[in-house]
Amino acid sequence: MKRALCIGITALFLLVAPVALLIAGGQQEDGNSISFAGSGGYPPFNYINEQSEVIGFDVDVAAEIAKRMDRELEYKTTAWDGIIEGLRAGRYDGILGSMAVTEDREKVVDFSDPYYYSGPQLIVRKDSNIGGPKDLNEESVIGLVTGTTFEQDAEKLGVKVKLYEDDTQTLLELLNGRVDGVLTDRIVGLNAIAELKQGDQLTLVGSTLRTETMAIAFNDDDDDLRKQVNAVLSVMRADGTLTSISEKWFNGQDITVE
Repeated sequence: MKRALCIGITALFLLVAPVALLIAGGQQEDGNSISFAGSGGYPPFNYINEQSEVIGFDVDVAAEIAKRMDRELEYKTTAWDGIIEGLRAGRYDGILGSMAVTEDREKVVDFSDPYYYSGPQLIVRKDSNIGGPKDLNEESVIGLVTGTTFEQDAEKLGVKVKLYEDDTQTLLELLNGRVDGVLTDRIVGLNAIAELKQGDQLTLVGSTLRTETMAIAFNDDDDDLRKQVNAVLSVMRADGTLTSISEKWFNGQDITVE
């Protein structure tokens, strides 16, 4: 009798357990995880640390989105030149890896609302009296990296230009007082300042001269997921979470506002 009762209870548990898992969303493969991809080689956005973990601003944003959707995050790394093809092949749900929105990309993928912005930014010494591009004149000397589109931006500002091989050189020249400012990508500048020994003597001033918008890419037939992620991003922006993640990775700077 007891044996029959035990068998009956066991059978009942086997019938009920899958239903309970479905209600909890616990172990079902579909809907319990969300996967985003990045190159894994773009610090401080997404890169591999010494412990072979993928970390960075993008990864933290992805983790928070997954958490608020009650899903487990899978952050995958892949070669950048094939990352859209991987998305279209269904290897991941979205690309959250500092992808700029462009007309060409919009032809093959759908983008979320922006989660951060970049563009050419003026950097000066903190002891400078330059508060933004409006304070520059024809005698101002601006350091630039050779071959960048920022030369065109400098021309529009009407300043003198000194060209260098990379932004380490331009920022060192700024620290040494040989140029009045540096014009470079906003995020590149933030990262370089953080790495320089005396980087805390420099600051970003004014807004970006033009805006490059970064968003999450989805397959064009995955509109429901894109809308869900947009809703989460909206709340993260409103409650200050996006700002906090940015300040963590960019020395107190908020790259999530235009």
